[in-house]
Amino acid sequence: MRFVLRRRRLGQLMILSTVAATINNFVEKGIAQTQVRKTTPKLATPTPETMKVTLQVNGTAHNLQIEPRVTLLDALREYIGLIGSKKGCDHGQCGACTVLIDGRRVNSCLTFAIMHTDAAITTIEGLAQGGNLHPMQAAFVAHDAFQCGYCTPGQICSAVGLVNERHAKSDADIRELMSGNICRCGAYPNIVAAVHDVLGGKKDAAV
Repeated sequence: MRFVLRRRRLGQLMILSTVAATINNFVEKGIAQTQVRKTTPKLATPTPETMKVTLQVNGTAHNLQIEPRVTLLDALREYIGLIGSKKGCDHGQCGACTVLIDGRRVNSCLTFAIMHTDAAITTIEGLAQGGNLHPMQAAFVAHDAFQCGYCTPGQICSAVGLVNERHAKSDADIRELMSGNICRCGAYPNIVAAVHDVLGGKKDAAV
């Protein structure tokens, strides 16, 4: 009987020893993991590099300190404060951001500002001369070629670029060459009429 009891006590002691060793092992692992977490250095968040950029916009030089990835549209709106060029789709599909670069129409949301440091950039704010509207602006007013006005700056800049290109010979040509500029109000007939008026009677509309 005593032998049986001793065996039981020995078994119990072995079980207790095993449980204690297992608990101790878990505790040691937890402490080690905590120490590793405390000693592991945090990765520093990289700071985007900026660079000096000078843009010639509407005849004025603007010195900017911007990231290389800043689009021309954001440079114009956020850094220079020319908010006439609108951010529509931001994918080059609506034409609301159209500006003129060396007389050519460009979707400013699809090009980086640093790519145009040597170019003459014209926005809707730079078309009028003094107190006189640009002929295309005057034509848009005369033909009521806008409603809400959100797309109008891009429409007008695109239309001026179309005149510079000298490819449009008919209303059908105007519709095709202006198809990259969307008017959600549906003022297309009046827009075509305005461009047609400038093409037909005011050849000096190019800037």
